[in-house]
Amino acid sequence: MIDTNYAYRSKKKSTARGRACIFLILIASFLSVSQAVPVKLINNNVELQPLAAQVKRLVEAMDYLGEPFSATDKRALEQAMSEMDAARAVTEIQKVLDRHCLVHVQISPEARVSVTRGVANAVLLEKGWRSFLIKVRNEAGVTAQLKAESPQGLTVYARAKEFVGTPIPTQTLKQSDVADRWLDLAMFDKQPLQPRLSGLDVEYRIIQLYSRDRGRREAQLKFNVGQGTQDIGFRNDVSVLFSCRPSVDVTLRVRDEDGNPTTASFIIRDRQERIYPSRAKRLAPDFAFHPQIYREDGEKIRLPAGDYIVEYSRGPEYITKRQPFGVVETTESQVWTFPLERWIDPAKLGWFSGDHHIHAAGCMHYESPTQGVLPQDMIRHIIR
Repeated sequence: MIDTNYAYRSKKKSTARGRACIFLILIASFLSVSQAVPVKLINNNVELQPLAAQVKRLVEAMDYLGEPFSATDKRALEQAMSEMDAARAVTEIQKVLDRHCLVHVQISPEARVSVTRGVANAVLLEKGWRSFLIKVRNEAGVTAQLKAESPQGLTVYARAKEFVGTPIPTQTLKQSDVADRWLDLAMFDKQPLQPRLSGLDVEYRIIQLYSRDRGRREAQLKFNVGQGTQDIGFRNDVSVLFSCRPSVDVTLRVRDEDGNPTTASFIIRDRQERIYPSRAKRLAPDFAFHPQIYREDGEKIRLPAGDYIVEYSRGPEYITKRQPFGVVETTESQVWTFPLERWIDPAKLGWFSGDHHIHAAGCMHYESPTQGVLPQDMIRHIIR
């Protein structure tokens, strides 16, 4: 006799296994597609020689910015550029570079700009900069500058305008506005790259992004090549959800010439001469109108892993020093020590300062979200 229950159970198990296999195949297919560069983004309507020349400058620029392509990608690019079949070479170059593109910018024959998301992972650094590629498909042969902007990249304060001697606020910012303006951004247009687009059908540009915050943050990135390059039916912006990795606490130990703890001014730069923290994202007690910040002994700043040059001093009586420091990626706070050195001590010669020229409202350098500079912030300028 046939065990019908067994046959039913076997059929049920077989069906379940089949569904599981189909599910796994679909997942694998989805992952392979999501990591690959869509074929429709590959444009073969570009000559190899000028594209290869531009790619060499791009590789050099990423090396300079401290985010070089991997050895595997560099070998793939070199192999592609030496390919005898020009069409195949152009395709292979784009396959390598497109994996690093955060967005794709298309300029229509009428010079209208549209933007779509690329496949690069949207990962930023708290209090630090990251560099991404932008692929530009330039059907109009435009040679203007490619410009980027973002509502999240606006300044976190509002300046006042003078009107008949009276400061007039240009706008009023709320704390919610400050929280939303977490991003700083800039197109990298310096050597070895050129400030303007070349006019090639395909080229790659570099955008640099800075995150004030850690965690997940969304930004709207907009691009244009001049006024009027957006039109109805074209979308020149794209929303990107970023994951911002936390940076590292650095404790500053500041010692006066007599060994006592004190306060000093610091200008912190990386090897690309970028200043930390970003001036566009500063609020009291740090100010955007000068490059330095003020910290007393034992206070902290947050910085991403990397190498820095710190210029520090305590006013005109002290020697201005420059010292290299490094930050390693760790969860523990790191310590930088700054021994100050005088070149003169006027008090020992009977000279004392009789006037600290500090305006009561800090020159009204911003009206919103707070008015002027508060006393607890001005004191840092005085005692440093």
